[in-house]
Amino acid sequence: MLQILIIAFTLYTLIKIYVSVMQIGYISDAKREDAVLLSPAKYVIAGNYAIKKERITIAESFVEYFLFLFWVYKGFSWLQNLTGFSGIWANLLFIFGYLAINFIVTLPFDIYKTFKLDKSFHFSKTTPKLYLIDTLKSMLLTVVIGGIVFSLIIYVIENFSNWWIWTFIILFGFIVVTNMLYPTVIAPLFNKFKPIEDEELKSDIERIMKSVGLDSDGIFSIDASKRDSRLNAYFGGLGKSKRVVLFDTLLEKLNKDEIIAILGHELGHYSHKDIFKNIATIGIFLFVVLAIIGNLPTELFTQMGVVATSGAKVALIMLLMPIFSFVYMPIMGLISRHNEYEADKFGAKIGGKNYLISALLKLVNENKAFPKSHPTYIFFYYTHPPVIERLKALGYDDTQKNDDSVILGFLK
Repeated sequence: MLQILIIAFTLYTLIKIYVSVMQIGYISDAKREDAVLLSPAKYVIAGNYAIKKERITIAESFVEYFLFLFWVYKGFSWLQNLTGFSGIWANLLFIFGYLAINFIVTLPFDIYKTFKLDKSFHFSKTTPKLYLIDTLKSMLLTVVIGGIVFSLIIYVIENFSNWWIWTFIILFGFIVVTNMLYPTVIAPLFNKFKPIEDEELKSDIERIMKSVGLDSDGIFSIDASKRDSRLNAYFGGLGKSKRVVLFDTLLEKLNKDEIIAILGHELGHYSHKDIFKNIATIGIFLFVVLAIIGNLPTELFTQMGVVATSGAKVALIMLLMPIFSFVYMPIMGLISRHNEYEADKFGAKIGGKNYLISALLKLVNENKAFPKSHPTYIFFYYTHPPVIERLKALGYDDTQKNDDSVILGFLK
């Protein structure tokens, strides 16, 4: 059984690397062609950024693979001998030990991307102090919330033969609660939320929200610019915790009509109940994964040299999750890309087609997003259609000259 899992993880890694190599080759060729959506200078910059980011992904894939081999051949048995074999604290230490080692091994990649790659392309504005504070907050949340969730899972594994069903209920409930609390409890731990000061914009947003029957906890801007220069906005939360959240970078770069068009797109997701569809599809995925892992033969743990404790079972779920996620991503991506086209139609109806086009053009320019990708890469990774395809669907002519004067003239 262990050999089957190793073969599966090897195939997963090879496919990931192959897709990344194909993406690098495709963008390397595409960035030598005539620029689309971006000016020639920004087009090349965006292509260079995408290539460098993908090279890091390849390096991460190799590290992930060797880390997997470490865990199945030696790591689990070493960690179990270190933390103990029974009791809730021993199992919690096993799980958090597994998470801590993975975090330490992958941390250099995150630091490099934040302070080297993203800063060299003028995206990241994070300071070492802010990065450290964010990391410590994330670790604290993981320990506190993870400790509660893991303790519940440990209890059901040790007391129920069909533990994977109860684990699904716990994790699915956690997903729902997290979606409810994120905009009002979790996100404010990392960003300052304040009501938007533009009364005219606020009034227009409230008007379009009322038109689709959406009540919210408020309309807020956040200080996203202290970490990153890229633009974004979202509707967050479920039930009474729903919030409209606008990045301060978005408020700075887009005019009122473009913001309304972008929010119209997000309202399309709300109107089509996409968040509930997404939660449901994630629930189905989680149920299938837990059903498979929860019924793996105990000889697998023997082959890894460990006792099949609750901590080892939880760690095994996390270890194998990337394989299942990689298989699931194309399915989720296909559904999500369809939903994005439908939300664009809704946004164009609510805010005006031309304003949505101009907003998307500003987003791709400000975010330096390379507008083309290899079809295989899109198949595996894209939750949104390529922006050029979204613009074409809205009626944008991508054959026009793409120097800054033309783009800026269209955006005015």
